[in-house]
Amino acid sequence: MTGTLAWVPAASAHAPEPTPSAPATAAPRSMVEYGGIKILKKDPGGDLMAGAVFALLNSSGKEVADGKTDAAGQLVFKDLAAGVYRLKETSSGSPMHNTVADQDVIVTPGNGTPLTVIDPFKPADFTVTKTDKDSGRPLPGAVINIIPAGNGGDPVTLTTGKDGTAKAQLPVASRNGTAYTATETKAPEGYQLDSAPQKFTAKPGSPIAITLTDTKKEKPTPPPTVPPTVPPTKPPVTPTDKPTPHTTPSPSAPASHTPTPDETPAAPETPAPEGSLAHTGADATPWLLGGAAVLLAAGAGAVLVARRRRSDDSDHDGSTES
Repeated sequence: MTGTLAWVPAASAHAPEPTPSAPATAAPRSMVEYGGIKILKKDPGGDLMAGAVFALLNSSGKEVADGKTDAAGQLVFKDLAAGVYRLKETSSGSPMHNTVADQDVIVTPGNGTPLTVIDPFKPADFTVTKTDKDSGRPLPGAVINIIPAGNGGDPVTLTTGKDGTAKAQLPVASRNGTAYTATETKAPEGYQLDSAPQKFTAKPGSPIAITLTDTKKEKPTPPPTVPPTVPPTKPPVTPTDKPTPHTTPSPSAPASHTPTPDETPAAPETPAPEGSLAHTGADATPWLLGGAAVLLAAGAGAVLVARRRRSDDSDHDGSTES
């Protein structure tokens, strides 16, 4: 912010006539030595300052003179009795400048004691805010270094609070302001550090605010879990006493093989229906052998019967002839 200076005509301050004390102790005025103070008012940039208000106090703390600086930045206090005085600046006359601290001035007899007073620039009211880049939520715990450009002064370290902000008053060295950079040196918990500096200019007596953002850290992806490799196992085989359905009997089995209790006797052979194929299979072999044996026995019996008939016929024929 640029302030407007109030230019006033040259002013001079005059010490009031001293109050006479008792006539027996009062010194004649001609015996008192007088002097003065010549004030020159400037700012740190060397510019002359008008409108600065000063008051002059004696050793008892009583105000003996006051006045404002003129367009040339000057103020003269005259007719002051030699001694020690207290100079107090009550106003800088500018919104960009602060007043100086009170100081003692020694007045000596003569034309006046020269005194140069330099008013400092007011600091800038600085605010930094740290937020989440995506949601805009304020982030506490960020540490930020504020560094003046060149050799403008010492760096300032700030830590954002619960509301994500931090504040400081930054010194300013000129009417046009002082350049600074803000650099994050520690990110809030769970956020990535953004070390890129951000530049800004702080002006005398003016507020300045900047906002810095951080990006949340991505959670690391855990590696895929690979199940342990187990060699394949063969299922256990349950022993059984029953024969498999398609077991072929040995050819050397006897013809009179008796089926085991678990075997089911085959049904009587029936003529195959017309158009169907005859049943074949190794499981019918024992029965065929048995049938052949029966037929052979029947044939032998028939032969014996035939022989017996022949014998009987022969005997019958002999008896007839006789």
